[in-house]
Amino acid sequence: MKIAIAQLNYHIGNFESNQNKMIEAISTAKNQGADLVVFAELAISGYPPRDFLEFDDFIERCWKATEEVAKACIDIAAVVGLPTKNSNSTGKRLFNSAAFLIEGKIQDVLHKSLLPTYDIFDEYRYFEPNTDFHCVDYKGKRLAITVCEDIWNLGVEDLYRIKPMDELMKENPEVIINIAASPFHYEQAERRKRIMKANVDKYRLPLFYANHVGAQTELLFDGGSLAFDNQGKMVGELNYFEEDLQVFDIDHLPKEIKQKEKPKKIALIHDALVMGVKNYFQKLGFKKAVLGLSGGIDSAVVMALASEALGAENVHAILLPSQFSSDHSIKDAEGLAKNLGSPYEIIPIQSIFESFEKELKPHFKNLPFNIAEENIQARARGVLLMALSNKFGYILLNTSNKSESAVGYGTLYGDMNGGLSVLGDVYKVDVFELARYINRKEEIIPWNTINKPPSAELRPDQKDSDSLPDYEILDAILFQYIENRKGPKEIIALGFDEALVNRVLKLVNTNEYKRYQTPPILRVSTKAFGMGRRMPIVAKYLS
Repeated sequence: MKIAIAQLNYHIGNFESNQNKMIEAISTAKNQGADLVVFAELAISGYPPRDFLEFDDFIERCWKATEEVAKACIDIAAVVGLPTKNSNSTGKRLFNSAAFLIEGKIQDVLHKSLLPTYDIFDEYRYFEPNTDFHCVDYKGKRLAITVCEDIWNLGVEDLYRIKPMDELMKENPEVIINIAASPFHYEQAERRKRIMKANVDKYRLPLFYANHVGAQTELLFDGGSLAFDNQGKMVGELNYFEEDLQVFDIDHLPKEIKQKEKPKKIALIHDALVMGVKNYFQKLGFKKAVLGLSGGIDSAVVMALASEALGAENVHAILLPSQFSSDHSIKDAEGLAKNLGSPYEIIPIQSIFESFEKELKPHFKNLPFNIAEENIQARARGVLLMALSNKFGYILLNTSNKSESAVGYGTLYGDMNGGLSVLGDVYKVDVFELARYINRKEEIIPWNTINKPPSAELRPDQKDSDSLPDYEILDAILFQYIENRKGPKEIIALGFDEALVNRVLKLVNTNEYKRYQTPPILRVSTKAFGMGRRMPIVAKYLS
């Protein structure tokens, strides 16, 4: 029997597009001699559908779309992920399911048991866990079809009395089919391989694993679907960050393939962000972006990434210099736009800022220049950028990085504006690495932008280091607190200065209210701000 893994880029709620992609993949697989095509978890709906799952109409349309896909399954079968109704009078109203399609109809439906509720996952909100296990017989083979049932391998198996594959093994299956929705982070691909191999080592069965590819708002899926023989040797690895389809003869699997060279972290982040920007625009139906280009490293990297994703001609840079902007920053910004071939305009904000100062002078009561005046500049820029976004239908790209977002080094309704945060999950030290990676073949971002000390240029001779510790130290503390979830005592024990740790963590916690009001952030780490990190705003812990 020949099994095709179809790794596709789905669009949440776009049933016609999703079913057409599957029907085309079935035709391609059939032409290549496949007997079975495997699609990803919740492929019909797109992942994650979130509260769309609460609408009966949405669930019914998922079923109808699956029936349309089934009509293409003549002389070939398919495994398709979708949400289905729970006909029992108890429990949640839905299952997270895998449908087995053959001879033009839905022949069988199997359900997911282990429903993750950590980080970005909240499946138990919607789905009832399965407790009824059975295999599917097809073409003389007994198939154990599972829906992302690998959580037991994460060291939490004792939480569950039922382990799906242990139950399915009672029916003596010959093949494991695993359909999944495994979001990207820069360590995920290697982790995924270890988990799949551990399953094979335990059950001694060949395994075929189908993942999503593409971006769904902040969640990025890198693909990398896998095939293993029954000895735990990896015999197939589909492409990363692009759609792919490969066919495997399970009775004559190829020899163990040489694993692709492990990409560097920065290369992975680069590819993921480019895909994330591209898909965000495509799936929303937008083509053009606008951003404020300051001459600094963050906006330069965002512009370069967006130009790669959308085409340089579709990224409009707006230079918004004030009386505090340096000549070299303006030249660096212009140089980047020219290197990319992107359109740019210059809109000075000095007169706008001065008009605000004039009107506010009686109300500011002769108090000295401080952060209030700095924020006025940022908000003036934000108003201008949003005006251009509204007038021409552009999406404003936010250029804040994770380090700044973490400690509140940004202005609400100013430089924190935007429809999408490109670098909100990228620490400052990695932003510099991204810039160097973008310049790996030729100078795109002016080297002066990369080499000069970072500055918001909101007051004379301002540098980030006036307000923040060196980014190498700051980012290391933030990583321990955010990604590794270590408290202050644990971080201090690693050798960091106690006063600095307490100051940084207080900044993180007291600026949670700002992050609640930021645009969606493309997720590239194991713990991003947003849906996967739910912290209270009004709290005293560590404050």
